[in-house]
Amino acid sequence: MFVVIYEFEVKQGSEKQFKSSWLKLTEGIYKQLGSLGSRLHHSEGNIYMAYAQWPDKKKWESAGKIKLSEVYESARTRMWETLLSSKTLYELEVDTDYLQNISYKD
Repeated sequence: MFVVIYEFEVKQGSEKQFKSSWLKLTEGIYKQLGSLGSRLHHSEGNIYMAYAQWPDKKKWESAGKIKLSEVYESARTRMWETLLSSKTLYELEVDTDYLQNISYKD
């Protein structure tokens, strides 16, 4: 599995548009480009971090060359309108995985 971590700095007052656009775009990337989904995290101020999973690096790289359907490309445009900056911080191969979907109960 391959993971990419992004950082977004969002314009003040654009948080709601950013989050809804990010979610719609992420849906399109999942449905049309083969990602395994993503999680959006909020940090200090107007900084958001996204953790995106892919089956492998090759799939992620090839996805950047494919245009999404109009509804998802529109979401991409709306998201970019909200940003002061966007960075890819890390490209990572998963080494060891112990992430769980439910809490441990004794």
